[in-house]
Amino acid sequence: MTPIEHLQSADPIIAAVIQKIGPLETSRDSQDHFRALCRIIVGQQLSVAVARAIWNRVEAHFGPNFSPDAVLKTSENELRTLGLSGAKARYLLALATHIGEGKLQIERLESLPDEEIVREIVAVKGLGPWSADMFLMFHLGRPDILPVGDLGIREAIKRLYNLENRPDAAQMTQIAAPWRPFRTLASRYLWKSLDTNAEI
Repeated sequence: MTPIEHLQSADPIIAAVIQKIGPLETSRDSQDHFRALCRIIVGQQLSVAVARAIWNRVEAHFGPNFSPDAVLKTSENELRTLGLSGAKARYLLALATHIGEGKLQIERLESLPDEEIVREIVAVKGLGPWSADMFLMFHLGRPDILPVGDLGIREAIKRLYNLENRPDAAQMTQIAAPWRPFRTLASRYLWKSLDTNAEI
């Protein structure tokens, strides 16, 4: 049974979303782990277009030498000239410092279970559970991630399941239980459902 077939048989509401939207393209980003985490920091609480514009400036600034060492040699003020807020500039520096001091052994992340990766990432200032979930879903391609802190996912569940309020983490986990072990794919369909104007 394919992941889509599993979701279709497990939950009629998700099945209706899949029927309306059709297959989704699947792709993992090809960046190294450090660059992927930097991009997640840059994109926090920004629209896709704004985040992309700032990220393009950051990448252009560092060029092929985009590394923790290169970031550590850049001042907070210089990072802010690229469009980063003061907080995000400090978060990039915190990430680079963590790696430089060996507190985050970034190249071994891919070999760890999901829960350990989350623990390693959230130990860095500016990277919380949502950031860890995005890293797991879109960079490492882990198949069973439910980003309970994501506002879009909460809103999609509220709409599709006719809830009075956006669900909390416990309610989301309960609703998503039948989607296991493919909650990442189900989440991607939930995000996509927000882009469709017609009722599912």
